[in-house]
Amino acid sequence: MNDRIIVPLDVPSEAAAIALIDKLPQVTFWKVGLELFVSSGSNILTILKQRQKRIFLDLKFHDIPNTVAGACAAAARFGVDLITIHATAGKTALEQAQRAIESNTPEGATPSKLIAITVLTSLSARSLAFELKIPLELPEYALEMALLAKESGLSGAVCSPQEVAQLRQVCGDEFVLVCPGVRPTWAAAGDQQRIMTPKQAIAAGATYLVIGRPITAADDPVGAFDRICEELAG
Repeated sequence: MNDRIIVPLDVPSEAAAIALIDKLPQVTFWKVGLELFVSSGSNILTILKQRQKRIFLDLKFHDIPNTVAGACAAAARFGVDLITIHATAGKTALEQAQRAIESNTPEGATPSKLIAITVLTSLSARSLAFELKIPLELPEYALEMALLAKESGLSGAVCSPQEVAQLRQVCGDEFVLVCPGVRPTWAAAGDQQRIMTPKQAIAAGATYLVIGRPITAADDPVGAFDRICEELAG
C-alpha cells in the first residue's frame, strides 16, 4: 500500500526536503507544493527524479486560460506524475491546460495526469455557504467540479474522503481521486475539516492518499509511515 500514500514535502527549503527524503527512503510518492517550489524552484523535481520517486506537483494553477495553459506546458516538461489545477478556473482553462500537457510531454514519456481541485479540505460546508456564497451543498458542489473536470478531459480530481465515494460512483473506476484530509485515529486533525482514516478513504474509493503531518511531524516518521501501511494492509 505504500505506493498509494503521497507524502508532502511541506518544508521551506531544498535542504530540508532532502533531509526528509533521506529520512523516509521507503516513501515512493512525494508531493511538492507551493512553499517548496517557490523557495527552491524546479531543482527539487530533478532530485526526486534522480532518486526514481514519483512526483505530485501540487501548485493548484488558477488563472485565465492562456496563463494556466502556459504553466501546464512548463510543468509537463518536468515529467511529473500529477499536476493540479482549480476546477473553478472554468472549462476553457481546463481544456487548454489538458491540451498543453499533451503537446508538451517529452518524447517517449507518459503524460502527466492533470487533476482538478474540487473543494479545499480546509473549507467546511459553512465556509462554502457563508463566506464563498456557493448555494449548493458541499458534496453536490464537489461532484459538479469533478464532473466539469472529467468533461474537460482531465484525468481526475482532488477531494476530501467524505466526497470520494460519490465521486467514484459517478465518475468511474479510471478517474483518479486524490484525497488529502486523511488522518489516522491516533493523529491530530490539524486544519483539516473533512477527514477520514486512511483505511476508510481507500475503502470509499480513493486512488491516492495525501498524508503529511501524521508522518512528517511524528516523533518517529518512519514508524508512523510503516504503521499507516500496516493498517491499510490489515
